[in-house]
Amino acid sequence: MKKRWVSILLVGFLLFNLARPIEASENNELQDEIIYDLLVDRFFNKGIQNDINVNSLDPNSFSGGDFAGLSSEMQYIKDMGFTMISVGPIFSATSYDGTAVVDYDELESRFGTQEEWKEVINKAHELDLKVMIDLPTQELSEQHVWRESHPEWFVENKNGTVALETANRQVQDQLIEQFEGFIEKYAIDGIRIKKADSLDPAFITRFSESLKSIRDLYVISDDVTPPQDGLDAVVMPGIETALRDSYKSFNPNETELSGSWEEAEGKLIQVDSLLTSRFTADTVQEGGFPPTRWKLLTFQLLTMPGIPVIQYGSEIAVNGRTTPDTHPILDLGVDEELIDHIANLTSLRNQSAALRTGSMEVLHEEDGWFVYKRSNEEEAWIIAINNSSSTQSLTLPASVVGDDKELRGLFENNIARQDEEGNYRITLDRELGEAFNIIEQKGFNKAYIAALVVLYISFLTFLFLAWRRGRKKKKAATAKK
Repeated sequence: MKKRWVSILLVGFLLFNLARPIEASENNELQDEIIYDLLVDRFFNKGIQNDINVNSLDPNSFSGGDFAGLSSEMQYIKDMGFTMISVGPIFSATSYDGTAVVDYDELESRFGTQEEWKEVINKAHELDLKVMIDLPTQELSEQHVWRESHPEWFVENKNGTVALETANRQVQDQLIEQFEGFIEKYAIDGIRIKKADSLDPAFITRFSESLKSIRDLYVISDDVTPPQDGLDAVVMPGIETALRDSYKSFNPNETELSGSWEEAEGKLIQVDSLLTSRFTADTVQEGGFPPTRWKLLTFQLLTMPGIPVIQYGSEIAVNGRTTPDTHPILDLGVDEELIDHIANLTSLRNQSAALRTGSMEVLHEEDGWFVYKRSNEEEAWIIAINNSSSTQSLTLPASVVGDDKELRGLFENNIARQDEEGNYRITLDRELGEAFNIIEQKGFNKAYIAALVVLYISFLTFLFLAWRRGRKKKKAATAKK
C-alpha cells in the first residue's frame, strides 16, 4: 500500500511541476470517465445474514457478495483511479450475475436491503464516484412476475430464459414507468442496456428521453451496436479483438487498430467484458507473463481516445475462458504491482484533458514499437509503447515536438532534449511503456531533484528505524531467555 501511494504522489508531483496545471473537469462528461465493471455477487461478502442458498464452492451458485461488501471495499476502487462503478443487474434474479431477473420491483435479497443499496450510492458519491446499473431484458427468468398477467409480452429463448418484446408499446410503457420510479428513488448515475442491439430502437430512444427528463444520467450499451438516439455510448467495433491480438504476445506482425483512432472517440473501449473470455487466457495460451502483458495493454487503453472499461479482477490478471470461471470471487489480498501501475495510469489520465479528449497523431507503428502524440491547446504528450523483444528508438523532428523543448518521461524517468540537428531521440527498453510530457526546456529541475532526495532520505530513515526495532526485539528475546 505504501508503494502505491508513493508512486501515485510522485506522478502527481511530476505533473504539477513539469507541465501546466492539469485538472479534471468539475462537471465530467462520459468521455472523462474510467469505468470499473463488476458483479456484486463476486466482489466482497461483508455479512452472512443475507447468505440464503449461497455456496461459494460452486461457481454456478451465488457466492455471497453483497451491497455491504461493495460499500466497505469501495475505497479499493477509488484508489485505483476509477471514476465510475458498473455494478451489473441488482434486481431479484435466479442467476448470480443478475441477468435472469424475476422481478424489477425487488432488489436481489442476497445482495442486501434497500438501505444498503442506498448506502452504496451514498458512499460512491462521497468518494466522487458514479454508479451505473445494468438493465437486462432479453434473458429473463421464466419465473418473471409479469408472465402470469402478460404472457404476450415475452418470447421464449432456446436456453430456457425469456425475452421481453420491446417493440410492444405496452412493454415499453411498463419498463419506462418501472425505471422512472427506480431513478426517483435511487440517485444512480447511469444505466447500461444489455443486448441493446436486440432491442427496438424506438424503445431505447423513448426510454432514454424519459429517464433523462427526470435525472441527468448516462444511458449506454454493453455491446457493439450502431450509434442511435438515446445511447450516449456504444462499444467500439473490433476493439476487443484488436487489443487482444496486439498485446497477448510481443512483436505482433500487424495491428488492427491502425486507422481506427477516430472511431474510438466517444466510444467504450475494452479488451474483454463480463460476457467474454479474459484477456489473461490469451496471454497464457501464448506463453506470455500476464502482469507484463496487462501493463502494456493498460498503457494503451488508458492513453488512447475513448472511454475505458476495465473488468473487475483485471488488476490482478484474473484468468478464465468461459463463465463461471471468468467470474471468480475477487481476491483483495494479492500483490499490488499491477494495481499500482493501473493507479498511476488512471491518475495521469484523470489529470490530463489531452489524454481524455485531445487529438491523436500516430508517429510510428511497426513490429510492436508504437509511438503516438496526444495533445490539445494546453498540453502535449508523446506516448511510447515497446511491445517488442528488443530495445527500440525513434527520432522525432521539431515539427512534431517543437523547438527548445524537453520530453520528460513519468514512468521510466526518461529525458530527451533537442540535439544539434533539431531532433529528439527517445529510447525505450523492451516490454515497457512511457508517457513523455512535452515541456519547455528547463535543464535540471531543482524541485524534482529535491523531491527525489526527500524520498531517498525517507526510505533510508524507514530502513534504519526498522533495523533498530529489530535489534531491540532481538535483545528483548535474548534477555527473556
